[in-house]
Amino acid sequence: MAAKELKEFSLEEVAQHNKSGDLWVAIDGKVYDLTRFKDLHPGGVAVLVDEEVAGKDATDTFYGLHRHEVLERPQYKRLQVGTIKGQKSVMFDRKIGELSQVPYAEPTWLSPGYHSPYYSDNHRQFQKAVRRFIDEVVYPDAQVREEDGKRPSQAVFDKMSEMNLHAMRLGPGKHLKGRVLMGGIVKPEEFNYFHELIITQELVRCGARGYGDGMLGGQVIGLPPVLNFGSPELQARIVPDILAGKKFICLAISEAAAGSDVMGLQTTAVLSEDGKEWIINGTKKWITNGTFADYFTVGCRTDDGLTVILVERGPGVETRQIKTSYSSAAGTAYITFDNVRVPIGNTLGEVGGGIFVILSNFNHERWVMCCSSARAQRTMIEECLKWATQRKAFGKPLISQPVIRAKIAAMIERTESVQSWLENITYQMTHMTYKQQSQKLAGPIAFLKSYSTRCAQDTARDAVQVFGGRGITKTGMGKFVEHYYRTVTFDSLLGGAEDVLADLGVRQAIRAMPKNARL
Repeated sequence: MAAKELKEFSLEEVAQHNKSGDLWVAIDGKVYDLTRFKDLHPGGVAVLVDEEVAGKDATDTFYGLHRHEVLERPQYKRLQVGTIKGQKSVMFDRKIGELSQVPYAEPTWLSPGYHSPYYSDNHRQFQKAVRRFIDEVVYPDAQVREEDGKRPSQAVFDKMSEMNLHAMRLGPGKHLKGRVLMGGIVKPEEFNYFHELIITQELVRCGARGYGDGMLGGQVIGLPPVLNFGSPELQARIVPDILAGKKFICLAISEAAAGSDVMGLQTTAVLSEDGKEWIINGTKKWITNGTFADYFTVGCRTDDGLTVILVERGPGVETRQIKTSYSSAAGTAYITFDNVRVPIGNTLGEVGGGIFVILSNFNHERWVMCCSSARAQRTMIEECLKWATQRKAFGKPLISQPVIRAKIAAMIERTESVQSWLENITYQMTHMTYKQQSQKLAGPIAFLKSYSTRCAQDTARDAVQVFGGRGITKTGMGKFVEHYYRTVTFDSLLGGAEDVLADLGVRQAIRAMPKNARL
């Protein structure tokens, strides 16, 4: 079908179409015929026939009520009949693959004119490719799935697999050997934690918290114990399909009676009479990706203490959806193990040594959550700056109110401090072995996660106050703020509650105190 020919009009010509039966408006240099649409307008007819709107340049009025994306929807784009002579459209929202020009919407290292000792030219090239991929492939799926609650589309998993993104999300390591990463932009031996940080923070820009966890968050925390403690035979059998996005895995530690208290786990694993199998009984709760997982990395109580065992979905394994504050796209599950028989070869690490397996996994899990929290807070800054400069209240832009500027200032201060601390710890990770990270960084990462999630909750509260009623409305101008406010507490709980982690950090510091230190 041939594209509709658009005519040019003057504002005087548009002004002649100012009645209910003949209704035009101009928005951002474009002319729209709303005559037949007016009765379908969700906000009612009165808004459109108002003397300040009908036949007028309604750009300011429109952007005070709607997000730019509304004009990009096919059902509204077709209402355009022309353009305004001598005017060009200048408004925009997201530009696929491009950096935001809004101050503080990007971390310093991506901001024009600023420098960083942490990121190389390869990191910048990598970030550019990852952003374009996520904007084109992941973002559209995220908006749909966050709403309908279905898990991320298999087509997205497949395209991510082609870029080896599933493997890269596990950080640097042997699992990357021989793989072509992001079309060859970075070599496996050169991939480091800053590359992984980039992937995590770019995914967060989708603004869909449940979908973000559904985007194989279970793999990010459930597969490392297999890679680090599983037998070569077990790894060869299950890892390839997981990294190809064909099979899914989750970490099953938390229980109804044991969250941060890992030593309180009640799920049991008992050896069979012939010693060839584990027989597992118990339940797990709040397990991310559990509803669609094929494999479960399970913490169990055995005669010798805690033991971690890889369980495959099969007889005796039942999963049920748990409804939480965010989308069921995350696949949050309640899991029941009823006399589940598992080969002894599925044991991860030493029998009775499960606490080491579990704790060694926590550092990376918590660091990933800090990456996510830092980026999500930055998204709120961008939303609030856009809104405060386009919204008018008491006859002036909202940003002219000192109290609004103060709230945004606090958001920026918190976010920049979190990102700076995060990058410092990430730099330490790139210069430490896995074992050294466990010894040196458990406390600092615990502190950072506790701090970043407390900052996030303050930012969420401030963002709602900036947006007002729109900040608690699931659609429209404040939809991302509402979503963030509703889901921000997940990060403060998953991977360890704030108070527990803060205490862990202090206890780690006390262990390092010199015995002869005195005032």
